[in-house]
Amino acid sequence: MKRKVWMLVVALSAILVLSACGSKSQEDVVGNLKEKVEDLKGYKAKAKMTLQMGNEPQTYDIEIWYNKPNFYRVHLKNDKKEQSQMILRNKEGVYVLTPALNKSYKFQSDWPKNSSQAYLFESLVKDILSDKDAKFTSTKDQYVFETKTRYQNNKMLPYQEITFNKRGLAPKTVKVMDTDRKTLVSVQFTKVDFNAKFDSNAFDTDKNLTSSKLEIPANAKPENNEFTVKYPSAKIGDTTLLDEKEVNIENGKRVILTYSGKKSFTMIQEKAEILPTAAMVPTQIKGEIVDLGFAIGSMTDNSISWTQDGVDYMIASNDLTENELLEVAQSVQVEPEK
Repeated sequence: MKRKVWMLVVALSAILVLSACGSKSQEDVVGNLKEKVEDLKGYKAKAKMTLQMGNEPQTYDIEIWYNKPNFYRVHLKNDKKEQSQMILRNKEGVYVLTPALNKSYKFQSDWPKNSSQAYLFESLVKDILSDKDAKFTSTKDQYVFETKTRYQNNKMLPYQEITFNKRGLAPKTVKVMDTDRKTLVSVQFTKVDFNAKFDSNAFDTDKNLTSSKLEIPANAKPENNEFTVKYPSAKIGDTTLLDEKEVNIENGKRVILTYSGKKSFTMIQEKAEILPTAAMVPTQIKGEIVDLGFAIGSMTDNSISWTQDGVDYMIASNDLTENELLEVAQSVQVEPEK
């Protein structure tokens, strides 16, 4: 009887040892992720991003290309609204392309190094490395981290949950959360290729603007200059809508909304101009790239501007902080009841 008990103890000990050998610690996984980024020559990925910031969730398709050391191509598309934008980083600089309008904007920017990027593998790993208090769990097939984000202008989204597949360490899901840990932005990766190859002109500005235009349906071109006026739903302090003015301009109308209060601001909306193909010369932008989720915009110390569904938007204020400018801009994606 004693011999059977002893043999059982030995067997259980062996199982525990084998089990311990098969599991990796947080330090092991973080080290493996860091090593993968360092050895990475490039990748291609596809993902779906869902925003929960309005009355209804909005989903966008994202295609991501990365080629070492710092070439990027991030294509953001919403087929339902037939809009498309692209962030491009090549040896000439950082560009934001809007194919439907034949427009390209050049930024003096360190993007994507200066902030968290929920759809870039190396940025997610940097978030983990930067957070010494990151939480870690391991499931049967996945590694899960909860970390702080590194958004410079968006304090509304301080936390995120990042899930990697154990096999190959490809990102699987990212959930970006508010202060109450409610998910406002989620990214679901559908494909990641860590052995991607690129043509020599894969990140060329003109080539990408031209090829992206070919993807635009013929019926996506606007037939008139009319648009629906939108109003921000974010409530900053005691700010209220004081005045709404419509001004006739060459290509239609310009709507000017004036909000008064301690956090006063002005919002301008007008139909975006479609440039002729021959005029596709990049416009120099002094502001910083800002990702609104539904569009890529530009932010300065006292203004934020973007284009969505063929309409140009700008919010300017001497009272709003950069974080508050971003909060107001992101709330314009919905049309709240007045």
